[in-house]
Amino acid sequence: MGFFDKLKQGLGKTRTSIDEKINNVFSVFRKVDEELLEELEEVLVMSDIGMETSVKIIDELRNKIKKEKIEDEEDVKKALKEIMKEILEIAEPKLNLETKPSVILVIGVNGVGKTTSIGKIANNLVKQGKKVVVAAADTFRAAAVEQLEIWAQRSGSTIVKKEEGSDPASVVYDAIQKTKDIGADVLIVDTAGRLHNKKYLMDELFKINKVIEKEMTDSSREVLLVLDAETGQNAISQVKAFKETTDITGLVLTKLDGTAKGGVVLGIVSENKIPVKFIGVGEQIDDMQVFNSEEFLNAII
Repeated sequence: MGFFDKLKQGLGKTRTSIDEKINNVFSVFRKVDEELLEELEEVLVMSDIGMETSVKIIDELRNKIKKEKIEDEEDVKKALKEIMKEILEIAEPKLNLETKPSVILVIGVNGVGKTTSIGKIANNLVKQGKKVVVAAADTFRAAAVEQLEIWAQRSGSTIVKKEEGSDPASVVYDAIQKTKDIGADVLIVDTAGRLHNKKYLMDELFKINKVIEKEMTDSSREVLLVLDAETGQNAISQVKAFKETTDITGLVLTKLDGTAKGGVVLGIVSENKIPVKFIGVGEQIDDMQVFNSEEFLNAII
């Protein structure tokens, strides 16, 4: 099965939520008018795209319909997808890994699939021929380190870890030295995800960033926030909270295969102007791929 087929299968619940509701609207209305647009707006809101983004999409659709004198149902659908595509394509989804070594800092609350995502991204990079080091800097959960170790083995990466309760910044320091020693291309850093204690999280990320800045001054850097698509609108709140603690360069959306709330991707990107870099639509190590907005939209509408 190709990735688009996996995507289509994985986004089945979201497609049912959005596409079927849109088709129902068109089956009721025989002409493109204000009432039709109001119904479409309601469908978008109910599909977890969010009020703010849904209103924005329909406003743009209204203008497009007037400007291009759209009267056909399929043309309305096409215009709707074009507007959504523009929202999602705010930046290049590819990772910025220009330097050797480069660093990827991975953040996110506990339970969103952060450790699994690191393993899958590492696997993705190793398959491209890159040598990867993973830093187990979530030292407050023994399970996180053990889980990361399994994923490092599966992906063919090198892991750097310390005993539970160690200073996360010291793990990152050791991992940087290891990265340099073995001539690795990419260092991926796992971090703790305790958003309920924002002050502690900020201090921890500040220390980690300071070590990276000092030891890898000119390295390309990505800060990826992992979000669980199943949490819907709550994911938008998480982005806003993490934006207060660090500069996020990209998003990783997990568990899209288990939810009808995939529409939240549009709301997250529209409200935060941060691109989606990876999406996960399954449990297997290859089930995480670089985000492609066109394939994503074709899979849900």
